[in-house]
Amino acid sequence: MSPIFVPMENLLVHALELTHFKNHRSSSWQFNPKVNIISGNNGNGKTNVLDALHYLSLTKSYLNTSDGQNITHGESMSLLKAKLERKSSEHVLDLGLKKGQKKKVRLDGKEIDRLADHVGYMPVVMITPMDRDLIIDAAETRRKLMDTTVSQNDKRYLNALMAYNRALTQRNTTLKYFASNRTYDAEMIGLYNEQLAHNATIIFEARKAFASELLPLLTHYYQLLSGGKETVGVRYKSALHESSMTDLLTENESKDRVLQYTSNGPHRDDLVFHLGEHPIKRVGSQGQQKSFLIALKLAQFEITKRHLGMPPLLLLDDIFDKLDEGRVANLLSLVHTEEFGQIFITDTHPERMLELSENLKLNHSTFEITDDGEIQSL
Repeated sequence: MSPIFVPMENLLVHALELTHFKNHRSSSWQFNPKVNIISGNNGNGKTNVLDALHYLSLTKSYLNTSDGQNITHGESMSLLKAKLERKSSEHVLDLGLKKGQKKKVRLDGKEIDRLADHVGYMPVVMITPMDRDLIIDAAETRRKLMDTTVSQNDKRYLNALMAYNRALTQRNTTLKYFASNRTYDAEMIGLYNEQLAHNATIIFEARKAFASELLPLLTHYYQLLSGGKETVGVRYKSALHESSMTDLLTENESKDRVLQYTSNGPHRDDLVFHLGEHPIKRVGSQGQQKSFLIALKLAQFEITKRHLGMPPLLLLDDIFDKLDEGRVANLLSLVHTEEFGQIFITDTHPERMLELSENLKLNHSTFEITDDGEIQSL
């Protein structure tokens, strides 16, 4: 995934309508082209507005909830509709959820046949309190970061990833079947091996390029946010650095038969985050970890912007949970520049954000979701 430098195009969401989406029975929004601040008490649905934008971008919730869980309780369907501007043209994008049916995405009234073809059309980068999982959780969380970023930028990668995961599931299911029936068909396993090997190469090369591009950007943004003298780093960990996927499958064939699953490959890859010479998980203070995570997401933003030729939407959820007021001011000053596009921020205290916005002279609109679900412009 080598950098692609093209003139920047615009991406703006002018309006959003939510019908029976989580706790939004019916809400409509008219957004500012630069900064949009959404305030309200916890549980009022601030994060759900950001998650709706994530849904419209990647056709799934950021919060890992199933489609059915995102339909308002007691209702059978949900509709998310955005009026957006992309590359100076106006469009209408909507996503429908219906219990027991496949979700549907339509662009200007025409249904998109393959959801994967839509990914990257309305790119987003989301920063939430859940991001701490990137440091403390298992490798799967960090693979998701790679997959989300590269998939928005590279259709070949997304197709290879989906094909790899299908073949992996089929191979694992077959290994379990063979074990329970005391049989084995090397030819059938060989067919799955071919599919895995072909797609593993594409995945590995793209992730390796992503990690190389990520490192200098991560360092740059960490220094801007923290002002610290310590260095940060990221290393892409994969068995494919040392062996081809074909060799890994051959070497682990007997082991896989015993385990009844595929023990190695890109589905076991990881990103290792460092502060100085040590894992940030072990030695980083809370402040250092928070600055690292913001820097990581800003680097993700920059990579996406470079490859798509447009700044993605930047979604900042519960921003003061992650940073003190001084670092929030630094962050807002940074993202209010022309290099960043439209920004959406949630916070529980409207006065705090209003004061910051006025002091920093942000071009902004502020909304408050009241306890009874009404939306007020401040």
